[in-house]
Amino acid sequence: MAVVTDLSTPAPLRGPAAQPVATPALGRAGGPAATPTRGRAGAVAAGVAAMVFVGGSVAVSGVLATAPMLTAEAVRYAVACLILMLLARATGQRLVMPRGTEWLWLSGVALTGLVLFNIALVQGSRHAEPAVLGVAVACVPPLLAVLGPLADRARPGRSGLAAALVVTCGAALVTGVGRTDAAGVGWAAVVCGCDLAFTLLAMPVLGRHGPWGVPVHTTWIAAVLFATAGLVREGPAAVFRLRPEDWLAVGYLAVITAAAFVLWYWTVGRLGAGRAGLLGGVAPIAAAAIGVLLGGPVPRPLVWAGVAVVLGGLALGLRARPHRGPATSAQPTRDTETVR
Repeated sequence: MAVVTDLSTPAPLRGPAAQPVATPALGRAGGPAATPTRGRAGAVAAGVAAMVFVGGSVAVSGVLATAPMLTAEAVRYAVACLILMLLARATGQRLVMPRGTEWLWLSGVALTGLVLFNIALVQGSRHAEPAVLGVAVACVPPLLAVLGPLADRARPGRSGLAAALVVTCGAALVTGVGRTDAAGVGWAAVVCGCDLAFTLLAMPVLGRHGPWGVPVHTTWIAAVLFATAGLVREGPAAVFRLRPEDWLAVGYLAVITAAAFVLWYWTVGRLGAGRAGLLGGVAPIAAAAIGVLLGGPVPRPLVWAGVAVVLGGLALGLRARPHRGPATSAQPTRDTETVR
């Protein structure tokens, strides 16, 4: 990963905000070469919150099972983008238009991490129990522990990989191993790959766009893709077939999406993809806990054992000394961008 200095001022999105975003220098796996303890604790808290939001959205997503899915997702991401833009303007965050190959990276995030991911979840649920798809998502931490550093031409740390494997085993205990068929296994693999791409494809553009710009652009791109597919498959009148409970679910998911995306990409920018990926083990725990609050059964002892394993893996990975990548330049400002 090379640092390229561009002396031109990026074109703002709907006019520049009051202050530019101060983005931390990107080191190994898209994260800083060294993160102060206090900053690391804040990044961990933000990542945990993001995964809690993700886990909590599982039950709400089930409401849309009988709704026009493509149209509902288009509305969801359009509303999420609007929320993000309003909050960015209110907090003085500077949003810039993509340029050059940034369009490819951002479109890749939207296509794989948002559009194809949600389609795979819906299609996979018809062939596999939710637990199977949950295990597929739980496989992401060890993959990020390896591919995150490799994407930045650094060697994966043994302690990080070990911790990721522990987190994955714990998450598998929490979700269990459900019934499926060959198609279900295939869709589970797609879910895993899309969840991985959601983080890795964003790394080259986090330096310039930051944790606000990446979600803004990927959500509006996803909204356009879903709307186009919805018009073709479900027709222009599909939006009128959304029931009141569908609209409530879409609104809730839009808010959760906006919050989770900003928190997650901020965490990746601070910790790097490998270490941030460990926090993915929190999502199934949150889903199980929120399920109980919504009236579901109390988890069995095996689930509690899985929770303990996940927490142990997180402690191992987050306390491990991060591997230092190649030296980076000074903290980039609005005139410096990080690209591959």
